[in-house]
Amino acid sequence: MSETAKRPQAKGGCLCSAVTYEVFGPMRQVINCHCGQCRRTHGHFAGYSNVRRDDFVLTEERGLKWYESSDVARRGFCGECGGSLFYDRRIGDTISIAAGTLNEPSGLKTVAHIFMADKGDYYEIDDGLKTYPGTQTKA
Repeated sequence: MSETAKRPQAKGGCLCSAVTYEVFGPMRQVINCHCGQCRRTHGHFAGYSNVRRDDFVLTEERGLKWYESSDVARRGFCGECGGSLFYDRRIGDTISIAAGTLNEPSGLKTVAHIFMADKGDYYEIDDGLKTYPGTQTKA
C-alpha cells in the first residue's frame, strides 16, 4: 500500500460479503467491456474500474475463487454467492474491479466502451461515450 494512503478511498464486495476489499489509491473511471468473456461471466456487458495492486487490500476472502479465463488473465468471483468481482491480468501493476461491487458513492463515471466488435446483438449502445472495437490503452 502506498505511503500516503491511510484510510480507504473505496470499499466493496460481493452479495454475501464472503469477499470484501478496500481501495487506498485513485481508481480509473469505469470502462464497459463487451467481450464475450465478460458477457458470459456477468450475464451482460461489464463495467470495470481498476487500481494499482499496491493500493488494493482484500479484507475478507473466504469465498474468493479464481478462474483462469485465458493465458493472460484470471477472473475472481465468490464461490458462495457467485458474484463476479475481479479481472486480473498477469502483466501490469493494476487489478480491475467490477464497478457494481463498489459501495456507493463511488465517485466514478463511465467513460468508454471496449470490445464493441464482440458486442451482443440484443442491445444497442447510443450514450455518446467513446467506443473501441477491441481494447484500448487509456481512458
